[in-house]
Amino acid sequence: MAAYPTFWRLKFPLPPSTLYSFPVYKSSSLLSHHSFSPFHRTLLINYKNMSTAIECHAERMEAFSKLAPVEAILFDIDGTICDSDPIHYYAFREMLQEVGFNNGEPITEEYFSEYISGKHNPDIGKFLFPDWDHDKYMKFMDDKEVLFRSLAKDQLEPVNGLHKLCKWIEDHGLKRAAVTNAPRANAELMISKLGLADFFQFLVIGSECERAKPFPDPYLKGLELLGASPDHTFVFEDSASGIRAGVAAGMPVVGLATRNPEQVLKDAGGSLLIKDYEDLNLWNMLHELEPSIAKKLDASDGNKQ
Repeated sequence: MAAYPTFWRLKFPLPPSTLYSFPVYKSSSLLSHHSFSPFHRTLLINYKNMSTAIECHAERMEAFSKLAPVEAILFDIDGTICDSDPIHYYAFREMLQEVGFNNGEPITEEYFSEYISGKHNPDIGKFLFPDWDHDKYMKFMDDKEVLFRSLAKDQLEPVNGLHKLCKWIEDHGLKRAAVTNAPRANAELMISKLGLADFFQFLVIGSECERAKPFPDPYLKGLELLGASPDHTFVFEDSASGIRAGVAAGMPVVGLATRNPEQVLKDAGGSLLIKDYEDLNLWNMLHELEPSIAKKLDASDGNKQ
């Protein structure tokens, strides 16, 4: 039996950081070493992949540690504070069928996610109906929003853990604003139904800015209204276009994988991906930021005295 290098006499499992320190671990050419069995090569590859994932996660988390002390948090609305996409999907599906879109075949959830979700209404209308004039496709979009609001009044639910997070934000004296591509009537309805009318200090509507998401203008407007710096602010988003807007405005973004695939959110620039506001990765990040927030609050109280 071939004698394995000293590396293989170590006890498993080892921390990935320890394994990564071995030269053999960093060199893919050494994975084919004749003295390594297929089993050991598989172990080595798995540990290498694990180490790479941990390093990537650490780099992304560093984006939040650099924010200390955090002073503000910006929220998207649709899909971020409430899982409204199923309602939007239903409204689009029904109305598109009525006008014979796609030869009357209903759109799929995948189609909705890729081409409609998170985008600005004029852009959606122009994409869906390239042969219609502006007034015609915007009339369709307005009618769709009326249907959405009639459905949302009875179906809207907060994303799990939202109110727990809102209380944490209030308890720590952080500034907050809602920043959305939704029409104002939709945004105000959703905020009111979720009991957050007194929580958000400002509401920014994409269509009321020079450019909507995925451009940074709405998030930059939110920062301006709050008097906050992008160096001490982060964003919650659920769509690729929204994440790109937050990143373009100079802030790290927490991506909520409520409906969109995690890889899509990661590729758009999401620094931390979570399932909902109960996610332990989110709370670990927030707890790491707490000491700097507390220090800032103490200093502020001292200045007032």
